[in-house]
Amino acid sequence: MILFWIITVSLVFILLVSIYNLITAPVASSSIFNNETKPFVSVLIPARNEENNIGECLNHLVAQDYNNLEILVLDDHSTDKTGKIVEGYREKQIKLIKGKDFPESWLGKNWACHQLSNEAKGKYLLFLDADVRIEKETISSILAEMNNAKVKLISVFSTQIIKSFGEWMIVPLMNWLLLAFLPLRLVYSSSNKSFVAANGQFMFWERETYFKIGGHKAVKDKVVEDMEFARICKSRNIKIKTMLGGNLIFCQMYNGFSNAKKGFSKNFYPGFSVNSFVFLMMITFFIVIFFLPFALLFYSTLYIIPVLLIVSIRVFISKISKQNIAFNVILHPLQMLFMFFIGINSVISSNTGKIEWKGRRF
Repeated sequence: MILFWIITVSLVFILLVSIYNLITAPVASSSIFNNETKPFVSVLIPARNEENNIGECLNHLVAQDYNNLEILVLDDHSTDKTGKIVEGYREKQIKLIKGKDFPESWLGKNWACHQLSNEAKGKYLLFLDADVRIEKETISSILAEMNNAKVKLISVFSTQIIKSFGEWMIVPLMNWLLLAFLPLRLVYSSSNKSFVAANGQFMFWERETYFKIGGHKAVKDKVVEDMEFARICKSRNIKIKTMLGGNLIFCQMYNGFSNAKKGFSKNFYPGFSVNSFVFLMMITFFIVIFFLPFALLFYSTLYIIPVLLIVSIRVFISKISKQNIAFNVILHPLQMLFMFFIGINSVISSNTGKIEWKGRRF
């Protein structure tokens, strides 16, 4: 009975967080930008072996209803056709930059973003991953949100495009971890430094603030640089807002199970910024409250209560994330097992220097 009450009380609390997010979480939506003097925006895309993504990304950018912008793509030593595809665009606002070798103390993506920022002329800087797709009103809508909310950084967790069964095992875990445990609105509305979240897929900065805190040089050796940026801003009382992509901003993060496993392992443990023991205890606790009730149903029908709480949590988070509710409910036990084993792999990889992404180890 003690275990039952620990599980049930924990799940009730998490259910309340997920309901709060369902009602209040900021979601990107179409807005009218009324400022007559349209500020110049630099869209900055670090691209390494992105031949399957960069073309569609650029197509969405050149179709924006906001035209006072430049699009800078840094070819980060790609071994595929990334650079040639960018060169094929004739739009004058698109510029290809050849990436330089990164210094020993830097990580690859952070160095690429640093080079891009040094070339950018915009009053606002949008760091955008090549696998992100944005609707035509996105830039003008985010500018409107920046002005209305009076923030210096807007970060967006894209609406995920999930295609394969292997991706369904892993990709939904990102939004589950975000929305089950963090009241997302409080990233903006609370000064409490515990409420932090950011996503490097879409980071829209006021230029002055970005350089004031040191830009990517301030996070040059951080694997999960987006969360480090959020922590820096919170520690300096800089207002930031973290949103969900809604119907404006989309991304297929990973292509297949193997790619998703590598990507999630890279970010999972480092993103929490805790020591290994605390992290392992945390994911063990997740298994106890989110997986064990399904096994304990064979022991006592009383565990139907926590199972129903888990199902409710997955329904609410899937709804706000615009993910298939049935898939996430049916696959939940498997997703939890994958979460646990990927968490262990993330700790081992991080502590042994065996994290690998796009042909680089760090």
